[in-house]
Amino acid sequence: MSKVTVVGAGFVGSTVAQYVAEKDLADVVLIDIPNLEGVAQGKALDLMQAAPISGWHSRSLIGTSDYAHSKDSDIVVITAGIARKPGMTREDLLRTNAKIVKEVAEKAVKQSPNAIFIVVTNPLDVMTYLVQETTKLDSTRVIGMAGVLDSARFQAFIGMELNVSCQDVRAMVLGGHGDLMVPLPRYSSVNGIPITELISKERIEALSARTRDGGAEIVKLLGTGSAYYAPGSSVSQMVEAILLDKNRLLPCAVLPTKGEYGLKDVYIGLPAVLNRKGLDKIVELKLTDDESAMLKKSADSIKENIKLMNELLAAAV
Repeated sequence: MSKVTVVGAGFVGSTVAQYVAEKDLADVVLIDIPNLEGVAQGKALDLMQAAPISGWHSRSLIGTSDYAHSKDSDIVVITAGIARKPGMTREDLLRTNAKIVKEVAEKAVKQSPNAIFIVVTNPLDVMTYLVQETTKLDSTRVIGMAGVLDSARFQAFIGMELNVSCQDVRAMVLGGHGDLMVPLPRYSSVNGIPITELISKERIEALSARTRDGGAEIVKLLGTGSAYYAPGSSVSQMVEAILLDKNRLLPCAVLPTKGEYGLKDVYIGLPAVLNRKGLDKIVELKLTDDESAMLKKSADSIKENIKLMNELLAAAV
């Protein structure tokens, strides 16, 4: 049985643990900070008690604050951090989550130097860059989650618009996880039929805008907290692709080391093939001039945030 460690026992982390266990993908270690160890233990125990009902067979599901339990993990998922709260600036979020994620990455890689890291903490593209810089792992083994989530949201909205099964919908969203993400209607379809043949340009633009605001819409509806079912499911799909060596083509935050899409030195959402090696390759699509410009604008924004994060971390030393 493979081993997956999830750092952060909040709603997203515990949902990742649930989906990974229910799919019988791996034994799971759920880690949180010492004063929340009881939360991690309680959720792990609750999930173990669901096993006889759900019928999964993972040998163990541990809740803990001790990274020693994560030793020799195949995959480490980082969800630890805080969500942006009212009145909190971008700098506040970056400073707080960068400190948390850097510490998590340092502790986790010591126990599992051969693991593949999947990053979920926001701002996601920047935090993925930080994990790779901190662990010094090859960039093929540090991957950010959000493209799967953003594409799933686009798929859901397309299915709702056409009143068709979401199982028949495929969509592709590139770019950073935020307002500057780049939905690609030309590469989105319903059972092979391009959505440009099924939905008006105006409605596609509306669905694309709703996709960009997908997380914020849920935060507004919930009042407190943020999405966790779809993010947790997105992570589990990536975990499955890696552990089962599936060669799945999924949009993920990856580092284009060969100048793909004219980009470098930035983690950003691109079409990626995932297998047991982690990132196997980045697939280059033919983009229009407008799509390329949007992707570059998204990349430039991420680079600005990386620069700001580095300044904040240096100032904190």
